[in-house]
Amino acid sequence: DYSAMITQRLGLGANSLVIEVAANDGYLLRNFVQAGITCLGVEPTAATADAAEAQSVPVLRQFFGTALGQKLASDGKQADLIIGNNVYAHVPDINDFTAGLKAALKPCGTITLEFPHLLQLIEHNQFDTVYHEHFSYLSLHAVQRIFQAQELRLWDVEQLPTHGGSLRVYGIHADDPRPSTQAVADLLATEQQQ
Repeated sequence: DYSAMITQRLGLGANSLVIEVAANDGYLLRNFVQAGITCLGVEPTAATADAAEAQSVPVLRQFFGTALGQKLASDGKQADLIIGNNVYAHVPDINDFTAGLKAALKPCGTITLEFPHLLQLIEHNQFDTVYHEHFSYLSLHAVQRIFQAQELRLWDVEQLPTHGGSLRVYGIHADDPRPSTQAVADLLATEQQQ
């Protein structure tokens, strides 16, 4: 559903590039491959990278950060769409990771990140979602500040039911002409009130 929705929303096609960080076994990117959209997975784990490649998903077997984002850009591989599902809370240096996202993003590209929403964790006492693999517990306010530090901007946000309540944020370059949606302002206001 996500791949069909985002392909239509962003007008992705044969000349587009989709990069997924923490691409795992290629389960998501295979949909873009089948649609004829060029994609690249970034996945440091050998067994899952092997599984992705078996589904015709090209994979870089590295951890993602500023250095890799800059290398992709210098190699002419800036993305129209960068996807990061359930990885943002897991990275030890979230600022370096975000700088890499900015470097690898085309001037009019879009980033989508999904992660558990801190507001839901607190409101519903979801103590079972607190564990050693999470380095961060993220609110929309926190992500907005992290993005702003890298000259990125929140363009849109969706609330998802996964993991007891998650967010899918849409990021763009700060100077992108697309106006931010009302959903961003509304959720920021909700967080502020809570």
